[in-house]
Amino acid sequence: MLDIAPRLFAVVQVSDDGLADADGWVVAWGLADCDGPTHVIGVDGRARMTLTSPERAVRHFAGQPGITARLVWLAQPGSAAMDRAEAA
Repeated sequence: MLDIAPRLFAVVQVSDDGLADADGWVVAWGLADCDGPTHVIGVDGRARMTLTSPERAVRHFAGQPGITARLVWLAQPGSAAMDRAEAA
């Protein structure tokens, strides 16, 4: 059951990537279905998207001069655990 659970991620923008004073911030949160669409919402609530992959969200938030974007997964696949007592 856990192998088909959606995965939560953040889209993080980084300025001055690779430099000692690089700075990053979360610009969007996303939920990736195991074999379906990816849902993304910007932290300001204005951007809401349904995309084919989390990587598409990165492309949407990249492209400003000096700014890169990357995915940050909040958990490894299959890392969640289910308490058997609660499942009953």
